[in-house]
Amino acid sequence: MNKLILPLIFSLLLAGCAVGPNYQRPGIDVPGHYRGLAAYDIEGAQSVSIGDEKWWEVFQDKTLQDLIHTALEQNFDLRIAADHILEAQEQLNITNSYELPTITAGAMPSVERYEKIRTTNAYTWGSYQLTGSFSWDIDFWGQGRRMIESSKANLLATQWAREEVIRTLIADVANAYFQLRELDLELEISKSTLKSRQDSLGLVQQLADHGSASMLDVRQAQQLVYTAAENVPDLERRIQQQENLISILLGNNPGPIKRGEALIQEPHAPQVPAGIPSSLLDRRPDILQAEQQLISYNAQIGVAEAAYFPQITLTATGGFQSAALSKLFSGPSGLWDFAATLTQPIFNAGRIRAGVKFAKAQQQEALHDYQKTIQEAFREVSDALIAYRKTQEFTTQQDLLTQAAKDAVRLSQLRYQGGTSSYLDVLESNTTYFSAELGLAQARLNELQALVGLYEALGGGWNN
Repeated sequence: MNKLILPLIFSLLLAGCAVGPNYQRPGIDVPGHYRGLAAYDIEGAQSVSIGDEKWWEVFQDKTLQDLIHTALEQNFDLRIAADHILEAQEQLNITNSYELPTITAGAMPSVERYEKIRTTNAYTWGSYQLTGSFSWDIDFWGQGRRMIESSKANLLATQWAREEVIRTLIADVANAYFQLRELDLELEISKSTLKSRQDSLGLVQQLADHGSASMLDVRQAQQLVYTAAENVPDLERRIQQQENLISILLGNNPGPIKRGEALIQEPHAPQVPAGIPSSLLDRRPDILQAEQQLISYNAQIGVAEAAYFPQITLTATGGFQSAALSKLFSGPSGLWDFAATLTQPIFNAGRIRAGVKFAKAQQQEALHDYQKTIQEAFREVSDALIAYRKTQEFTTQQDLLTQAAKDAVRLSQLRYQGGTSSYLDVLESNTTYFSAELGLAQARLNELQALVGLYEALGGGWNN
């Protein structure tokens, strides 16, 4: 009989098919080039992209590199993402186990005593049993295979989710560090301006003491001092809070942060290659994560549809049973049975049909999420390209404005000292110059953060 059963089982498995749709990557409307590229960039567009470069080649400040290294080793969001991968791996192991037979073993010794009423006759009955059982749900319609396919896709999705955390973490650390260096520069400007204005106030006070300046001039000079002075404690507050933010990104308690290059010395290329849009589909981890989620939900349709079809289960039990333990493995003590069960759903109030519709709705939602993620990625790259080019142009103009404002301060002081203008001109020119200096620091920060945004949008960092 065994010679007939085994070929029958294998023939059923070979003939079995996996119901439900097989995954095919949906068609995507990919633009020929990114919006935001300059004309010469469009003409010379190549497959090379800054997104393929290693993050330590893009961010060359050694101190920033050390901070990113620390974040990649200690950041708690990254640790949590790694835990999610372990969870998904064990879930896949659980799903795989459903494809294999279940084998159990058991032993049952029992002793019973019987006594007859009104007599002294009694007897004891002993029974000893040792059995093993075998159960196998044959995956004829591919339900188990679709479940495994779905679990594998979930595992890959969690792995891509971790890469997405890495990509975002690198960008967050770089942005936070550049913000810190910009605040340092603002503090340096404010302290330098305060010292210069305090010197001017002393000069005006001397002129007023000798009758060459009015008390109005003194009060206006004091306004300049107080304006610069009030910035110092506020900037010191923001700097310490920024250090706390970076510390948390590094997985540390709040504390001081080392400094490297000054903001104006941070190296960055005036032009960066963006590459071709189609390569973004295989570079950005959030896109790849969304695709794996789509694959998982696509497989769940097959899991739901398989419930329409009969379920085939093979069971077998074998062992030994005897009234005497010494004769358990001898004589006619063997026992066995074999059964094949086929179960076909007949009526379940539409539960299976609703389950299939539910799985298809989830698959459509995942499809739309995948398509939306791709479009958002194209928009982010376009925005970043525009931001990087335009912030460079803005920084150039802001630098010219600052130089002009600085010269205006010099000229207004000369005119005031020569008696040809009031101190109001000095006040206005000083205010304009101070504001221009702070604006230039912010413009340089915006330019660096635009570079970080472009590198992140192009999917850079995680694969290094």
